[in-house]
Amino acid sequence: MVRWLFGSRLRMAAALITALLALVALTLAAFPWGVLKGTLENRMTARFGRPVTIGAMERVDHFGFATVVRLRDVTLPGPAWAGDPDLARVARMEIGFNSLSLLTGHLALHDVTIDGAQLYLFRAADGRESWHGTTGRGGKGGGGLQDLVVRQSRLTYVDQKQDRRFTLQVASDPKAGLRLRGDGTIRGTPVQVAAQAPAISSVNEGKWPFDVRLTGRALTMHAKGIMAAPLDTGHMSLEVTAEASDLKLVDAIIEAGLFRTQPVTLSASVRREPDKWLIDRLSGRIGRSDLSGKLVLNKEGERTKLDGSFESRQLDLDDLSSNEGLRKAAAKKAAIGPRIVPDTRINLAKIGNTDGRISFKVARVVSRHGPSSITSLSGTVALDHRVLTVSPLTIGLPKGRITGRAVVDQADNGPVPLLRLDLRLSDSDIPALAGGGGSVTGQVDARAQLAGRGGTIRQAVGNANGRIGLAARRGALPKEIAEALGFDAGGALLSGSDDRAVLRCVIVGADLRGGRGQVGPFVVDTSQSRLDGQGTITFPDERLAIRLTGAPKHDAVLRLPGSATMSGTISEPDIVVPREVKSVGNLLKALGRAITGKQGPVAQDADCGALARQVLR
Repeated sequence: MVRWLFGSRLRMAAALITALLALVALTLAAFPWGVLKGTLENRMTARFGRPVTIGAMERVDHFGFATVVRLRDVTLPGPAWAGDPDLARVARMEIGFNSLSLLTGHLALHDVTIDGAQLYLFRAADGRESWHGTTGRGGKGGGGLQDLVVRQSRLTYVDQKQDRRFTLQVASDPKAGLRLRGDGTIRGTPVQVAAQAPAISSVNEGKWPFDVRLTGRALTMHAKGIMAAPLDTGHMSLEVTAEASDLKLVDAIIEAGLFRTQPVTLSASVRREPDKWLIDRLSGRIGRSDLSGKLVLNKEGERTKLDGSFESRQLDLDDLSSNEGLRKAAAKKAAIGPRIVPDTRINLAKIGNTDGRISFKVARVVSRHGPSSITSLSGTVALDHRVLTVSPLTIGLPKGRITGRAVVDQADNGPVPLLRLDLRLSDSDIPALAGGGGSVTGQVDARAQLAGRGGTIRQAVGNANGRIGLAARRGALPKEIAEALGFDAGGALLSGSDDRAVLRCVIVGADLRGGRGQVGPFVVDTSQSRLDGQGTITFPDERLAIRLTGAPKHDAVLRLPGSATMSGTISEPDIVVPREVKSVGNLLKALGRAITGKQGPVAQDADCGALARQVLR
């Protein structure tokens, strides 16, 4: 009896559950989905954080689980700061899905048709994006989509930050795939845009090939690759080629913070992983300079980490400037004259969230203006929270090299960085530094230890504190020049054109305070004479104001009293002998002293070793 009663109740429960399931299924099969228009509007508004409106919503089919719902006049406004037009407008959308899938909590789409969609994506100059900032989180809805059809739709993209604008026609169907066609401008340069990929559907859930082209007179780019799944930009590999009149045009697409240059041709093999870009191969040319390398860009929270290496067989530094930049530099040089301290910009204000380490090696440096004063470059650049360190740094010269380190410190996020230089010149010589040739020889070493603030290297040195020193030793020079350095006019006149004297040393040191250097010591010591100087060197003008006095190391034939002045700039010094030194009266005095033997004391040898150690310490 008990067993029969229990079995009867079990059968009743099963029948009741079956009836409830049948009722639910029947309800889903016949449900008038249009009544949920308000609920759908509210939920989409909550998800996007903006008021979503639906003009009309109705069920297209009459009965069954293969449901088709039609929506008309769907509007999603953009954020208030973006202004008009709306972020998205869709004239008509039909969504086909299996209504039974709702019982599992996962919407199973089988086809979607979109007609007359208008998308407007806007990025402001400050980087804000109109399609970001939603308050909800989307799931993986849409699994099993078989067909996506898009007709008569348009995508407009306006980017004030990079000065880009595109208007693209968007179409998609299972046979022809996904297609985008249109035109636009990049930094004022007209381009045509074409993109092609398979249709988005469950049939193409695996690897998803794509092809994107930008074509214009000043910029052409082509990217061809494979994504792990449709629109999965976080997992893809691609081959990229680019030709542009200026590297800055390429940067308007890749947004790597690059600069203006001569025309470029580049190619790269690129992989994309979550929070990481891997450039396995990069090669190309900028002007007549070549480059190759590799780079890993890794996103760690809010910061971007770089790790790479680059090489160049030949580099013309002028290729790293645009024609406009070269014209400005030439005009500035014509106005102020040549300078030995470069005017290279060093401001790191725009590199706020980027860190990394990149090594570089340039085998040969050339110049379109003739032989280059620099022959090679190598080093490692490390960037950490707006502190850029180049160490070790090696600059090859026609004779000798410059080694050391340079630090650009803008960690305080201030408007002007602090530049710290510790550079040493070694194994060079006077002819090499003078541009080749010349009658004066000697080994040259130098040292610069400076720290100053400025937006360029020249400005920073113009505000710097520190010390610079130069020592030339073990050389030779024409005897007539050596005699003239001792103010012995007679000895200079009587020296033969082939007569030589020993250049024991040239020692120059200067302590800088606020870009103004007090010269000391300043010694030119030869076997025939010694010249001493006192005065100043002022940066950034590199202006000289030095008083020179000399004396022979032997009885002079015709020793002139007085002194000379060195003015002009480091690149173009000007030695002026006062009028009274050359006057007839002074010449007669010098002649009288030569006759009477009262010419004053002779000069003594300088302690070249000690003086060199002093300025090179």
